[in-house]
Amino acid sequence: MDYLALYVTLKLALVTTVFLMVIAAPVAYALVYYRFTGKSFLEALIYLPMALPPTVIGFYLIIVMGPKGFVGKAWGMLTGGSLLFTFVGITIASIIYSIPFAVQPMKAAFSKIDRRLLEAAYVLGLSKKAAFFRVIIPNSISGIAAAAILVFLHSIGAFGVLLMVGGSIPGETKVASIAIYEAVEMMNYQAAGMIALSFIPISYAFLLLINKLNERSSA
Repeated sequence: MDYLALYVTLKLALVTTVFLMVIAAPVAYALVYYRFTGKSFLEALIYLPMALPPTVIGFYLIIVMGPKGFVGKAWGMLTGGSLLFTFVGITIASIIYSIPFAVQPMKAAFSKIDRRLLEAAYVLGLSKKAAFFRVIIPNSISGIAAAAILVFLHSIGAFGVLLMVGGSIPGETKVASIAIYEAVEMMNYQAAGMIALSFIPISYAFLLLINKLNERSSA
């Protein structure tokens, strides 16, 4: 069992989930409650990772995050290091790859909120920011939790985009999915099976939790 790969996987999934919960909430709020030029284009861009093959995403991330890419250059100027083949690099890749799974459930949850609750909050003197934290977020807990679970599960299962951006550096970028792939390549099916088996109870438990949350929100 490659425990180090499992550790990197869980660490990556957790960091990705935390970042996306912070990023996706205001994005979903803007998509639901604001009208602005280019809204449909922005929404399509957010969901684009769902439609593209992971290798395509990985290729363009290599271009952008590489030494000659604008993100890679900026990072190099700030830190003197490279984004490619680092944990920070695969974290950025994971965030981009998983962002649709954070935004969509939150958007759906925010859309279900009765607008009269917000109108009442504004009448009582709450600002839009205060209403967001005191009305929208508390009434969207199930959707936010579902988004967090989906992002976490999607992150632990990521493979192609992480392999292209991060390679397979033990303790740094080698995640469980890559460890399984390498074990199968070496025909070490026992090692691959043990790692693969560890995914099943985790994924099943989280999917059960999503079902419970959906049942509660629809009740």
